[in-house]
Amino acid sequence: MRISSSGPLNNLVQGVQRQLTAVEKTPEEMREGLRVSLSELGKSMSAKPDKNEDIDNSDLPKAIKDLLKMIRELRAQIAEKQAQIDAIMSDQSLDAEAKRQQIEGLQTELASLNSALTTANANLIKLMRENGLSSEQMQAATTLAMS
Repeated sequence: MRISSSGPLNNLVQGVQRQLTAVEKTPEEMREGLRVSLSELGKSMSAKPDKNEDIDNSDLPKAIKDLLKMIRELRAQIAEKQAQIDAIMSDQSLDAEAKRQQIEGLQTELASLNSALTTANANLIKLMRENGLSSEQMQAATTLAMS
């Protein structure tokens, strides 16, 4: 019986030989052969500045800055929950009962987040009054709270 040297067995032998050759390379040589590519989303995310940089750069007291960051985070969570509700509503693969249960759970979470946002906004107004902010600082805090 004769085995052709150009068949699958030969391909396997060549692959093993390539692996053995690669193992003999130093870590530096291996790194030179690696290439990493970022997707457009990855590139844009790595280029984005800190999402709270505008708050950090303002001349507001630290307590107000922290509260503004919390308000911003609550708004983001509310938007995320609303998007989840919308996705479930449009999902045709779920039966009516499963949809109802999932939406009820998300609506409960959404109500809690909205309550926390209302409380945070009330605390912001209280802090702004207590700290005796200038009109420019009041305007900056209001603008940051809405963005």
